[in-house]
Amino acid sequence: MKIQKRNGLYQEYDKNKIKLAIQKAFNSLDQIIGKTDLDKIIEEVEKDLADQINVEMIQDKVEEALMKQGYLQAAKAYILYRQKHSEQRDIINELIALIKDEGLIEIFNAIQKDYPDKEYSLQLLLAKFKSFYKEEMNFQEALTMLIKAANELTSKEAPKWEMISTRFLSYDIYQRVDKKMKEYNITAFYDKIKFLTKQGYYGSYILEHYSQYEIEELSNYLEDERDKLFTYSGLELIMKRYLIQNHQREILEKPQEMFMLIAMHLALKEKDKVKWAREIYDILSTLKVTMATPTMSNARKPFHQMSSCFIDTVDDSLAGIYKSVDNFAKVSKNGGGMGLYFGKVRANGSSIRGFEGAAGGVIRWLKLVNDTAVAVDQLGVRQGAAAVYLDVWHKDLPEFLQLRTNNGDDRMKAHDIFPAVCYPDLFWKLAKNDLAAPWYMMCPHEIYEAKGYYLEDYYGEVWEQKYYECVADKRISKRVMTVKEVVRLIIKSLVETGTPFTFNRDHVNKMNPNSHQGIIYCSNLCTEIAQNMKAMEILPYEEIKVDQETIIVEKTKPGDFVVCNLASLTLGRIDVTNDDELKRIINIVVRALDNVIDLNYYPVPFARITNQKYRPIGLGTSGYHHMLVKQGIAFESDEHLKFVDHLYEKINYLTLEASCNLAKEKGSYELFKGSDFATGAYFQKRQYNDLKWQKLQKKIQQYGLRNGYLLAIAPTSSTSIIAGTSAAVDPIMKKYFMEEKKGSMIIRVAPDLNMKTFWLYKNAHHIDQSWIIKAAGIRQRHIDQAQSVNLYMTNEFTFRKLLDLYLQAWQYGVKTIYYVRSQSLEIEECESCSS
Repeated sequence: MKIQKRNGLYQEYDKNKIKLAIQKAFNSLDQIIGKTDLDKIIEEVEKDLADQINVEMIQDKVEEALMKQGYLQAAKAYILYRQKHSEQRDIINELIALIKDEGLIEIFNAIQKDYPDKEYSLQLLLAKFKSFYKEEMNFQEALTMLIKAANELTSKEAPKWEMISTRFLSYDIYQRVDKKMKEYNITAFYDKIKFLTKQGYYGSYILEHYSQYEIEELSNYLEDERDKLFTYSGLELIMKRYLIQNHQREILEKPQEMFMLIAMHLALKEKDKVKWAREIYDILSTLKVTMATPTMSNARKPFHQMSSCFIDTVDDSLAGIYKSVDNFAKVSKNGGGMGLYFGKVRANGSSIRGFEGAAGGVIRWLKLVNDTAVAVDQLGVRQGAAAVYLDVWHKDLPEFLQLRTNNGDDRMKAHDIFPAVCYPDLFWKLAKNDLAAPWYMMCPHEIYEAKGYYLEDYYGEVWEQKYYECVADKRISKRVMTVKEVVRLIIKSLVETGTPFTFNRDHVNKMNPNSHQGIIYCSNLCTEIAQNMKAMEILPYEEIKVDQETIIVEKTKPGDFVVCNLASLTLGRIDVTNDDELKRIINIVVRALDNVIDLNYYPVPFARITNQKYRPIGLGTSGYHHMLVKQGIAFESDEHLKFVDHLYEKINYLTLEASCNLAKEKGSYELFKGSDFATGAYFQKRQYNDLKWQKLQKKIQQYGLRNGYLLAIAPTSSTSIIAGTSAAVDPIMKKYFMEEKKGSMIIRVAPDLNMKTFWLYKNAHHIDQSWIIKAAGIRQRHIDQAQSVNLYMTNEFTFRKLLDLYLQAWQYGVKTIYYVRSQSLEIEECESCSS
């Protein structure tokens, strides 16, 4: 039997739809109808049904049957239900008439079904939309106003309008892409990849490694429904920054196609690459894992620089300094952020070739770095970014601490780089116990000339012994201030600029699992990377003959030029209490990150050499605060600390296990022998003593590890927006806030904000900052590298309060601190390290 729908079309009669409508009527009365009684009503409805009947006639018969069976209240509820649906149809029809696109009908119906609460009524949407609508608008303009209307309905009482507006934006993207593909006469995913490869948008390696059959198989695996997981902000960011666009800025790629092509790239060299492409696609498209910004942007493209973080040790020579600046320019051009260690560069007033007072010091060179950051602006998208690290005992420290402040000589400023200071334990011991103690700042070149060693090459007790040897040596000139005076300069800069970043060098090096191969001088742009470093050495030129022409060959010993590949577990979207889910996701993402090492395009060759030696990865986490509130845990609670101690130990265990399994399959990293992983010192230092850890230790000693460094928590500023979660390990800044978009104010809300989570979320500046420090210290035990940890300062903070937080961080073993974020301070967020 055929049923005529309201639009005149016919479909097969389905009694289950009638049953569902009747059940909803009873449910609205908090009643349940039994199966026998329901069957009787259906039997009554089906009496004397004609071969062809319309929907209205069926609904009339339902009303009659309910009253005949004595269900008068249910009949009334059904009539109201029917009336409501009639009104909703009228609203949808009016919206469609204004926008002039029937393709939206399915979306409107789905919104009504998925968001039945009155605060998400399409009547509200229609009223808001009509306030923007003008008769002369074309379809694209009307759709833009519809998106704007949904966004402006977002509030703390109705936060899910942000998810509803996503559906309209997704529809917009698909319409645009389909229109462009129609122009090119392309309908299949394989043909699209072929065409865009020919046009230079995709790298040829995709088609070289995947057959048409494999691509078609993966095409069938795409899940467009997963676009519904985005918030509007996340999807808009994907659209503007990550989807492939032509030179006219027209979108050529859909979000799910993007995720699949990234996955295909990262699975390129796997034996069963189709299987692993599906696995990687699943964790990315469900937003349970986010890859770093360069991986999201550049995987699948011809120039596929996928690493976020680079760190260079600047040599104390003219050639070495300019080589490092050149490296920074190349890294910046390809979208990477840079950490530069200037602790080896001689201080102002030091000698050059025996001429006293000839050296201009660190600050002059930093202006060159600053100008390079501005000049190499990544195709006009954003300027380059570098953090410059200097030891707290370096003679140029006072001027270094004024690089970004508002006082002093502007000729000595470098406002576009981010200063960071490296502290030994001794400095914090004195700051805790004797602020009046003298602090001696010296030139690294003078120390070498007098003592024959570089002080920065040591750490811990050995460093402290040599420091006092240098202090006692009258051949080495000193700049002396009290510890309190140095701390005041540091805190003044923190209050004004949010910097310098903090690098606790003794903590870092004592816990370095590869200390058998070197030392760690500093971190990267976002303070989460901690890996062995060594300055490159410029060797004498060599002349060679090629076709009877003389060619000058530059030769360089590569040193250890650090590069790291990042991704983040989205804790707010993962069931962190489900060990099986966590294990599966970590196994996939560790494999994907390890593959980046071999598939990456390296802007400088030294990065590839170091990356192959250590095979480092940086698996981090985002959605930390999001996760806590979903677990019903307050940030300022002992329950929080206990929970994350257990969770991060589990993440560390599963990551080590995944890397060990990879080593068994593909081989261990080159320098595994002699490492803390191999000797067992890694486990002893972290007090991993139970049976589970003992078994894993034996397994690692047998098969090795694929990766020499494993865990690092990056800031995830942009990728957490994509995942619709809170950033990194930070508390949320605000539960809801106004954001200006295209001339209109839009309310943004904390992830999963509802009546339950509202009272658990607490704004970062209102949290007792000692809880941030305690949590960082507990996590740090389980993280072999470091964390981007921010502190949040209010106007009530004093010199002593801020100093106490830094002392507490040092006492808790926290390796690095990123920004101090004042309520009145605008912070320039690192994008290249977002993961």
